[in-house]
Amino acid sequence: MIKVRVQSLGLDQNTKSPVVILQEDGGERVLPIWIGPAEASAIAMELAGMKFPRPLTHDLFPLLIRGLGGTLTRVLITRVHDNTYFAELVITRGDEVFTVDARPSDSIAIALRTRADLFTTDDLLTNAAIEVPPPGETTFPGEGGDAETSGPQPGLSPEQLKEYLRKLDPEDLGRFNP
Repeated sequence: MIKVRVQSLGLDQNTKSPVVILQEDGGERVLPIWIGPAEASAIAMELAGMKFPRPLTHDLFPLLIRGLGGTLTRVLITRVHDNTYFAELVITRGDEVFTVDARPSDSIAIALRTRADLFTTDDLLTNAAIEVPPPGETTFPGEGGDAETSGPQPGLSPEQLKEYLRKLDPEDLGRFNP
């Protein structure tokens, strides 16, 4: 597993969908995951340090884990299937370690709140990730994707999707404002 961090959160100008960009720790590869607006807001609010007097949805899960005597130790973004990413929350309680299946966007929002490490596989970083291209390159004109996806997929072949991701410039992503 390769440690990653949230590099940025943006808005894909082609699809108008939020995108969380994960970057490998100490490396150049980035993994973009198109997510839903509610999850993007939860991530953005935590990155901005916004606190509320009452817990929001993504604040409840860490409270529940702690209340049950557990600790979220790490989040694993494990695979992509049919353009949908899958993640696991790794929780320890005493000597017990167990995983909970979750969407990557929810997992990232929760990991940020608990300061848990984020990991993905070398395979995902090699096959689904992109390296940031030089500024000024244009993006592939794709169609809209849905939450938790690898981006624009309707009507695109796997090769076209890889080309879209390879040419995606984070500067082409607008700022996401919750």
